[in-house]
Amino acid sequence: MSCVLVVGYDPQAIPGVDAEAVRAVLDGQLSRFAELGIDAAESVVVFDESAEPTLVKSLTERPWDVVVVGGGIRKTEPLLPLFEQIVNLIHRHAPQAAIAFNSNGGDTVEAARRWL
Repeated sequence: MSCVLVVGYDPQAIPGVDAEAVRAVLDGQLSRFAELGIDAAESVVVFDESAEPTLVKSLTERPWDVVVVGGGIRKTEPLLPLFEQIVNLIHRHAPQAAIAFNSNGGDTVEAARRWL
């Protein structure tokens, strides 16, 4: 069974974002992974000192085939240092994993499937 880790920014930490709506989209994507027979988990980070230990714990939990980095992290210019940190942590702690990028929460499965 393929294993996918989805890394996203905690929607509760983003001012003006409907965190429940974002959570519903992400839950829908996790359900789609399950329907496709893909083992998927998520790691939610914020831009503070907790990001690295949170992500390292997730990355070393098991061998991942693909790590998807969410668009909310990549597309938000003030989060560029966090994005760089995430890519380098993936490279260091899950070197066997392909790195994929979604454009929004709703196309996470498609982003991962490009590399499975």
